[in-house]
Amino acid sequence: MNLGIKGRNAIVCAASRGLGFACAASLVREGVNVVINGRTVDSLNEAVKKLKEINPDVTVKSVVGDISSKEIQIKILSLEPNVDILVTNADGPPVCDDIYLSLEQWMQAINTNMLTPISLIQSVVEKMSLRRFGRIVNITSGNVKAPLSELCLSNGARCGLTGYINGIAKKTNLVKNNVTINNLLPGAFDTQRLKGVFYEKSKLNGELIEETIIKRKNQIPVGRFGSPNEFGDLCAFLCSFQAGYITGQNILIDGGEYRGIF
Repeated sequence: MNLGIKGRNAIVCAASRGLGFACAASLVREGVNVVINGRTVDSLNEAVKKLKEINPDVTVKSVVGDISSKEIQIKILSLEPNVDILVTNADGPPVCDDIYLSLEQWMQAINTNMLTPISLIQSVVEKMSLRRFGRIVNITSGNVKAPLSELCLSNGARCGLTGYINGIAKKTNLVKNNVTINNLLPGAFDTQRLKGVFYEKSKLNGELIEETIIKRKNQIPVGRFGSPNEFGDLCAFLCSFQAGYITGQNILIDGGEYRGIF
């Protein structure tokens, strides 16, 4: 399927690896020019190299730094003043099941996983509306629908973002001008982030990491972890011309793990 976005311009946050990179890769395959960011020079340079190999005809730019930094956000936006597609993403908060979390811990999680996406959206959405095309996809978490106790910081911050998105995505000045905003809620995907979660959870439970991995995999009806490429391709579809009638949605991609109806 031709997604109708060849030549469009995208910003993909935290895209040096994992789900962010997968989203950038799927967009690049469709002929989208991308600006990506990551925390470390080496991993970001490697990501840029891989993306250019996927499609030598597109432009790939990069900015090193923490996306929650306002300075880094300004740098990214300056590289692409006409953003057609925005994919927000950030490292998840640390694993922690302590009910006595400090205000500092909460503020860091909220700044990274709620306020940063909101800031980026506010920076691009008006211009998208004026150009009558915009696609915004926020990578959040399946824990928004089914919270896990050890990810309480993530649960809280990302639920806050979800509430904000639900309110603004249906504003008539956006949807009538072909601007859509959706959240992608990943379950367990084969990424470094997931491996880190398993390591921390195995320590909390006093078990071997292999046991933790097997238990987690057994909870998923398809019997495996997701491939980042599967996630990236769904993201690319939500950014497509064909997805103009989808907005304000929380789209779960978790191999059937979530047991609820809604």
